[in-house]
Amino acid sequence: MRVLIVEDDRQLRASMTRGLHEASHVVEQAPTGEQAIALAKSSVFDVMILDVRLPGVDGLAVCRAVRAAGNRVPILMLTALDDVEQRIAGLDAGADDYLTKPFDFGELMARLRALGRRRLDSVPETLSVGDLTVDTARRSARRGGRTIELTAKEFALLVYLARNAGRVVSRGELLQHVWDDPHNSYSNIIDVYAGRLRRKIDDDPNEPSLFKTVRGMGFMLEPPATTEPRAARQRPARGRR
Repeated sequence: MRVLIVEDDRQLRASMTRGLHEASHVVEQAPTGEQAIALAKSSVFDVMILDVRLPGVDGLAVCRAVRAAGNRVPILMLTALDDVEQRIAGLDAGADDYLTKPFDFGELMARLRALGRRRLDSVPETLSVGDLTVDTARRSARRGGRTIELTAKEFALLVYLARNAGRVVSRGELLQHVWDDPHNSYSNIIDVYAGRLRRKIDDDPNEPSLFKTVRGMGFMLEPPATTEPRAARQRPARGRR
């Protein structure tokens, strides 16, 4: 999951970040409410861990602002107050769950997994682009009658492109959502994996191309406008030399 931690306590923020990284999650941090609102507008997260007591704009105001913007990211609120009224206020502001400090990291992870499952319930297990089928539950991909063998990272890249089929996805967006490296816009790792994925998806010249590179912008998966094989389109017209 891609997790946004909104917590002004540097030590706690660092501790949660280390634990989440060890569990293979991607983490972005915001020590203030203002930064949290800006990040929620500019990036997509699978879950937000939000402290109630923040300097300036507090957690309740952040939660209201995120919901007012139409963002449905699951929000787990943290508070040092074991107070029923405080929990009610957070839930009324739009939070999905509540955890009281101090807490056990194992419980935090369990609650995040529950929120993640809740979010994934709205995502179809099978994604289709043309004759390409991606099964997110079985972690498999097929095109026509053949199975496409993919590494874990190639599959993650394919799933993200399939969920955004028909739209150009930039390298920066892929670095942010598929790789835990949102600030390295100069890395060529995206191009390497995109090249591998393209060769595997469009391996058969008798199939129309699905994987497209948009120069200067990024990549996309797009259903073919025609079912005519690439080999046929590339064949010279009869009578021409």
